[in-house]
Amino acid sequence: MSEFTQNCGDAVPVKVNRIFDSCSDRDCLSNVPVILDSGELPCNVHLVKTKCVRVADVSMRLEPVPFNRGFYNIDLTFTFRVELLGYAHGCDCPQLLHGTVYASKSCILYGSESNTQTFFSDGCRIGATDACCEVVNFPTANVQVVPPIALETKIGSVCKPADPCADNCCSSVRTVIMTLGLFSVVELTRPVTVMVQAFDYTIPSKECCLDTESPCAVFDRMRFPTEEFAPASLQQDSNGCGCTDHAS
Repeated sequence: MSEFTQNCGDAVPVKVNRIFDSCSDRDCLSNVPVILDSGELPCNVHLVKTKCVRVADVSMRLEPVPFNRGFYNIDLTFTFRVELLGYAHGCDCPQLLHGTVYASKSCILYGSESNTQTFFSDGCRIGATDACCEVVNFPTANVQVVPPIALETKIGSVCKPADPCADNCCSSVRTVIMTLGLFSVVELTRPVTVMVQAFDYTIPSKECCLDTESPCAVFDRMRFPTEEFAPASLQQDSNGCGCTDHAS
């Protein structure tokens, strides 16, 4: 039994960020253009492949939903950085290209309401005052993502205005068009005080030490990765659900 659960303790108040609402989503961001660092795709590139794509930044904006108190519209703009391999011919050595992709989405979540202001000794504060006797205290939005999946990468063109003041006249610019798959979780949180059961302070019993064994001795204790040498077939992955049986 763990040393932390041997004896019951007293209830103490703690400050935590409570999740009031959350949602998970899978987005297929189809045919989004890549803004290449070089400006335009080199004319000798006729084939492109994705080497790496990552989420560089996510900007979020919260707005209260009118006539639905406690709910907030969250506008998210994802910034992806991509590394591409450009080929003149399929067997040639590729040239490395870098670019940026932007994509947006929105969702509505419940974040409750609060008219309080909180001030901290380090200068931070929660809740802003825009006018006399008016406190704006929005919840905090956060988004979790995993590395996006490059579903398709192809060469295309986008319309670039030849004159910033003109609406109709434009020139076509060669670039890369991508389709990305993105898994995300969005949450709205607020700081709250809750009561939790606490236990006595404890000192870890594990000693801080280095492994003095030889590298070969450590390697000998590792489990042999049998599954890496025997990949599961599609029929085994289906677990007998009939997903591979299309004939009737």
